[in-house]
Amino acid sequence: MPEHGVTLSDQDYQALTEARIRDPRSLPRALAGRRRRPLVGDDGRMLLLAADHTSRGKLTIGADPMAAADRRSLLERLLTGLADPRVDGVLGSADVLEELALLGALDGRLAVGTMNRGGIAGAHWEMDDRLTAYDVEHVMSLGLDGGKTLLRVEPTDPGVPRTLETVARITTALADAGVMSLVEPLPYRRRDDGRLELDPSEDALVRMAAIASGLGSSSAYTWLKLPATADPARVAAATTCPVLLLGGDVGREHERVFSAWERALAVPNIRGLVPGRALLYPEVLSVGDAVARAGALVHPTSAPSPEEPLP
Repeated sequence: MPEHGVTLSDQDYQALTEARIRDPRSLPRALAGRRRRPLVGDDGRMLLLAADHTSRGKLTIGADPMAAADRRSLLERLLTGLADPRVDGVLGSADVLEELALLGALDGRLAVGTMNRGGIAGAHWEMDDRLTAYDVEHVMSLGLDGGKTLLRVEPTDPGVPRTLETVARITTALADAGVMSLVEPLPYRRRDDGRLELDPSEDALVRMAAIASGLGSSSAYTWLKLPATADPARVAAATTCPVLLLGGDVGREHERVFSAWERALAVPNIRGLVPGRALLYPEVLSVGDAVARAGALVHPTSAPSPEEPLP
C-alpha cells in the first residue's frame, strides 16, 4: 500500500491521550470552537473525507481484515487529505472529529457527525442501525455542519421500520435547526447463507433514493449519499435533493472509480463526493494523489475551499 504522506510526531500523537486524561473537555471544546465556514462555496459542490467506518467495526481494506485498525495511521491519512485545500471537510464519529479538531485540522473545514452506527459489521444484528454515535442535540450544540444517517433496507428484516422512523425523526429535527441531514439510503438483500450484501440493482437504488427524499417533515436540508452506478442520471432523477457519491473499497480499480465519478458529477444535482477508504487507503496511488484526483473532479475551477467565517 502506498505511503500516506503526513506523519504525526510522537509528541502530537501522545498529546491526544494526555488530553483525554488531563483535560477531557478540551476535545469537545476544540470541535465546538473551531473556525466555521459556509456549507458550500460558490460552485455549490462538496468533497468530504468519510472516516466513520471504524465506528461500525468496519476495519477491512482489501484482503486485510485489520487494515484500518491503527488510529495513528488513520489520522495521518486524514491529515494528508486535509492538506489539500479542495477537501471541504470530514464525516466522522466523535472520536475522530475531536482528535482532528484538537490537532487544529478542522479550522475552516466542515465537520459532519455520523449518527446511527449500531449495525456492527458482521454481527447477526447488522441491519439494526441504531443511534449510537452523535444525536441531534450534540450535532447542534457542538456546531457541526450536518448529521449523517445510514438507511439500509432489506425487505425481510423486521428492524427496518424502526430505522426508517429514526432517520425520519432526525431529518425533521435537523431541518428545524437548519442543519444538513445527509442520508445514505442503500438497498440490501440476504444471501442463501444468511449473510447480507448490497443489492446492485439500479432499480432498487432508485427506489431507495425516492424513499429517502420523502423522510421527515421537511426535505429542505436533506442531502443523499449514494453509490455511483452505470446510469447516475437515472438514479439522481428520483430526487431534487443534492447527492454526494460514496467510494467504498475500490482495490486496484481506482481508474474505473474515478471515471464513474467524473461521469456522475456532470449530473446537475450530483454535487460532490464523500469517499472514505477509496481515498484514505488507496491500493495503487498515494493518499495525496488520490485526494488530488478527487479534488480536481469536485472543484475543477477553484482549488481553495471557502474559509470566510460564518456571520
